[in-house]
Amino acid sequence: MAQLNYRVLEEAGYKGFILAKAPEKVMQFGEGNFLRAFVDNFFDIANEEGIFNGKVVLVQPIAQGLTELINQQEGLYTLYLRGSENGQKVDQKRVISAVSRCINPYGDWEKVLELARSKDLEIIVSNTTEAGIVHDTESGFDQVPPVSFPAKLTRVLYERFAAGLPGIIMLSCELIDNNGKELLKCVNQYIDDWKLSEDFRRWVNEENVFCSTLVDRIVPGRIRDPKEAEALNAQNGYEDPLSDVGEVFGIWVIEGPQDLEDRLPFKKAGVPVIVVPDVTPYKKRKVRILNGAHTGFVPGAYLAGFDIVRDCMHDDTVRGYMNRMLYEEVIPTLPLDKKDLEDFARAVQDRFNNPFVNHELMSISLNSTSKWRARNMPTFLDYVKEKGTLPPCLTTSFAAYIAFYTSDVQRLTEQGLICRRPKGNEYTVSDDRYVLEFYYSHRNDAPEELVHAVMTNTDMWGQDLTEVPGFEAETVRILKTIRGDGALRAFGECLK
Repeated sequence: MAQLNYRVLEEAGYKGFILAKAPEKVMQFGEGNFLRAFVDNFFDIANEEGIFNGKVVLVQPIAQGLTELINQQEGLYTLYLRGSENGQKVDQKRVISAVSRCINPYGDWEKVLELARSKDLEIIVSNTTEAGIVHDTESGFDQVPPVSFPAKLTRVLYERFAAGLPGIIMLSCELIDNNGKELLKCVNQYIDDWKLSEDFRRWVNEENVFCSTLVDRIVPGRIRDPKEAEALNAQNGYEDPLSDVGEVFGIWVIEGPQDLEDRLPFKKAGVPVIVVPDVTPYKKRKVRILNGAHTGFVPGAYLAGFDIVRDCMHDDTVRGYMNRMLYEEVIPTLPLDKKDLEDFARAVQDRFNNPFVNHELMSISLNSTSKWRARNMPTFLDYVKEKGTLPPCLTTSFAAYIAFYTSDVQRLTEQGLICRRPKGNEYTVSDDRYVLEFYYSHRNDAPEELVHAVMTNTDMWGQDLTEVPGFEAETVRILKTIRGDGALRAFGECLK
């Protein structure tokens, strides 16, 4: 079977939207699954809506990558968006034609600089992982290419400046706080390191827009079942080793000036991209609702006998517990429009019910101590401060977290703390070593002693949680319920 390209696609009789030629308006540092299932999908839709008429040039961020394969396929790849919307199964297929080519800067750095000098270039996108936005003193102006991503970007911007061209819109997608601001900070450090002109510094800081952004779409990245992949190839009439898979839900929140919404093609194209003056409330929404829901129910649900997230959404008690936690305890503490928050929470239930993803509870349970502190504790404390009482679901989630770390402890190994859940199988708790050693040392404590030791461990929580009125006694009570009658009983008590 022939490999995907424009000729093969035409011969296969594909009826969807395809844009073969357009100006190259976007430089994208990153050619991996996430950006291709997220950013490039949005540009593709903007092209179909007649808003953008632009192509994306991918730049391979590290020495090994997909450049050769992408260019063999002339930038084309098949994207499957799969999941659940309003309780209904969704399986969408689209051939993405927004990408024109890919450049490997480790062999063709001059092609990157040539694109930097293009009058068509308007936008630069990046996703170079959390470790990508760093200031590396080993990066030099004349290196081919400079070592770090911010150094490469500085060199690209200098090329535009020297050519007398206008600035660009920089959209940083790395998963760090204030990603755009941190990237600009690194660029300014290279301007100092390389002793570049003050005119260039002014141009960088005044003529370019560095946007911090929040990205949200789960991207498994490929069809994992070989038989399904073979069947899809036969159905499509071509082979596509670049095929990509993402969930249906997606939202991109971009921090920038008000006029940026009109300069970008997304709003007019109707894709889920919004421009806001401050991305922080949306990050808080994602962490406290989406991530907080996971950490809030997973340890208890695992003890109750569940193994994957989707099955939890099919159980009235677990689903009801999660929703009460979100709608009655989390949402009232967040500084955004209530309807927007409730819509996001409804989407979370659909995302957790994705029929195409077997998301294992044990994978979510990794490092639950720091996760509960970052995702759930702020909501817990805000609720107590605002309501003057304990939030029942979040209090139960804390007790379930302790129960998960202390369920019939067997031994401490290099891999983690080996426990046994009520259904009989052993499981491995993975966390920071000091956390595991703490729980192992308290494995034989009575519930009262254990809860007190956990709550007064300021290394874990940054404060003494016994100072929250009533929290210690209620956690002891719920822990006894979980150990005696099961986690499902404790979840159910929250619904009365």
